[in-house]
Amino acid sequence: VLGLALYSTFTVAETPIYSYMTIGSDMVSSTSKALGKDAQIISSNDKVTLMKIPTFKAFTVSSLMHAEKIRCPGFMLHESEAEAKSYSKNALSGTKANFFEYTVDQEETVNELISQVKEATIVSTINKLSGYQNRYYKSSHGLASSTWIKDYWTELLKSRTDAKVEFYKHANWQQPSIIATIEGSTFPDEVVVIGGHADSIISGGFGGSTDSNMRAPGADDNASGMATITEVIRIAVENGFKPARTVMFMGFAAEEVGLLGSKEVAASFKKAGKNVVGVMQLDMTNFKGSQQDLWLMSDYTNVKQNEFLGTLIDKYIKLPWGYSKCGYGCSDHASWTANGYAASFPFESKMEQYNGKIHSVNDTLATMNNSALHATKFSKLALAFMVEMAKE
Repeated sequence: VLGLALYSTFTVAETPIYSYMTIGSDMVSSTSKALGKDAQIISSNDKVTLMKIPTFKAFTVSSLMHAEKIRCPGFMLHESEAEAKSYSKNALSGTKANFFEYTVDQEETVNELISQVKEATIVSTINKLSGYQNRYYKSSHGLASSTWIKDYWTELLKSRTDAKVEFYKHANWQQPSIIATIEGSTFPDEVVVIGGHADSIISGGFGGSTDSNMRAPGADDNASGMATITEVIRIAVENGFKPARTVMFMGFAAEEVGLLGSKEVAASFKKAGKNVVGVMQLDMTNFKGSQQDLWLMSDYTNVKQNEFLGTLIDKYIKLPWGYSKCGYGCSDHASWTANGYAASFPFESKMEQYNGKIHSVNDTLATMNNSALHATKFSKLALAFMVEMAKE
């Protein structure tokens, strides 16, 4: 789900560049032992610890996370100590509040839309995105692949006068985030977000690679999530779906380096006072590593919204599902949760049984039998979420 890359090159002859990092407190002992005097603990509670580390040491933390907790990497990087303290304090702020009155009563519409999910179109999008050399946030390939997503979503939505597709540009790196908006007809100020990350990385056994020419196909992580979202857009448009609440589809930049893109987007929404009533994160949807078909991450997500997703699965998807945990900062939902929004993270497997090929040159569709059958289940769930959340 997450990998880690350097902000800049580093040599022992240079003064190290430092980053502030929030990390799950269950990994502080191992991290401190591995980094020694290079790690400075600034504050800590039973969930999240704030540390200051040389930026290049983030690779060591990433490797530890993968080895000990199967988290990739399970932390967030921050631009300042003040920002890091805010995220440490508010990491669970969106988990328990009841943000929405959840009801399930759109059976006719949902069943019609989910019947139109096509594995072939999801496969096509995965193949396109994984065909780029990489989608690394600081590379021309990251920009090119995000431009393709924007152009494709624009083409899908071209007939809609109530829709637009925009880049959310980030000041410190090349790859933008992508946001497609279908404006709500009745409650346009209430927003439903369906997102996933658009970048990819190769970590070479989690030793790390930041070369802009690395081969990082990222078919599952996370071309699968972006393809899952794209299928939802296609079906919504082809059926003339008009939401009562505004629906935003997002492709976040720079997730693999500490949730940087979603962190900026979610923080900007909070600052603007946007009323986001629910967020679904789709990150890795195409590897069936566990007996149950769909897994909901129960930590750093909203309890009531997760229960709502379970109801949607039982009513519409009708497949086995369960709960798992992925630890602190394992995908972009954490950015929304920390900013006080209700977020959920349906995942391809139990966390400890996810696709072992991610962050390698072997994260290709071929290693998933050239099939996107598993991802279709998540497109169906996202459609049900969209319809039931955005209704009158």
